[in-house]
Amino acid sequence: MNRFALFVVPLSVALFGCSSSDETKTDADYKQEVTTGMHDTLLADIKLLHSASQELQAAAPLADDRGWDADADEHALVAMQAAWLKARGAYERTEGALAPLFPDIDGAIDARYEDFLVDLGRDGDTNLFDDEGVTGMHAIERILFAPEIPQSVVEAEATLPGYKAAAWPATHEEAQAFKEALCARLVEDTGKLVEQWTPQKIDLGGAFQGLVSLMNEQREKVVKAASFEEESRYSQRTMADIRDNLAGTRNAYAVFQAWVATKPNGSDMNGTVEDAFAELEAAYAAVDGDAIPQPPESWSSEEPSEEDLKSPFGKLYTAVFKAVDPNETGSAVDGMNQAARALGFHEFTAE
Repeated sequence: MNRFALFVVPLSVALFGCSSSDETKTDADYKQEVTTGMHDTLLADIKLLHSASQELQAAAPLADDRGWDADADEHALVAMQAAWLKARGAYERTEGALAPLFPDIDGAIDARYEDFLVDLGRDGDTNLFDDEGVTGMHAIERILFAPEIPQSVVEAEATLPGYKAAAWPATHEEAQAFKEALCARLVEDTGKLVEQWTPQKIDLGGAFQGLVSLMNEQREKVVKAASFEEESRYSQRTMADIRDNLAGTRNAYAVFQAWVATKPNGSDMNGTVEDAFAELEAAYAAVDGDAIPQPPESWSSEEPSEEDLKSPFGKLYTAVFKAVDPNETGSAVDGMNQAARALGFHEFTAE
């Protein structure tokens, strides 16, 4: 997948755009169309998330007398990592709408290691490979990419109460638990999303709020990168996460555009949002690779220096903060808040 080709308008969205001039439609008609559009637009990625989770589990090696071996299991390891990356991209594109509607499943799938440890306490999660304690995509990521985890991340995590070093399964029993417990849990949880993602489940106001919140999620990812708490820190693909966040936001917002266009100054609102999206997309495209740029050693999120703001990380930081600032005229969140008011939804406010 070309990670820089962030936005392709779905056929259903294109059809909605063609019908936006129909003055006979009521808000109720548009709500129905948008609900159907949201369902159809996100369903493909939700199914991809589930199928990629199944691929990951199926590829997990299970020898009779050992754990994982870099040489003997090379093809399986490559296949598992590819499936995980596929699942990760699908989730990041749908997260904004799913998280507020399925908070428990979202937590089980996407919570970070340190988030789980807060609830587990000093005992932590002593078994990395079962389906209890730390679960989800980051638990699997932490195991899959264990040999490649940057030392800075290891040192930062080692200070956490309940910490246990990441590792591959060393025994048959651990490999079996990884395949039949931890991976099976992800398959089960993502399967629930497929089953429960119905038009009747979609709350348009909550989904729209989730899209705006997902813009703020991009800000959080950048801020946490400065303290080695970035999202996909083990696979070093947090920049790809951020791009997928934006792709998902753009894709879902497009479903609302025809309805927004019927409101006073609606076309201007849509234009503001699209211009801000395009500006942010350009900033993301300027970063090479899937890893987020490393902050300068002197970086301060509270008061970054003028020199540090000129670094690749500083430029990314500036672009993201501008796009998500609800008080910045012309920002993506400002435009989306205007659209929210016009549609009768709640606005997003800065924390």
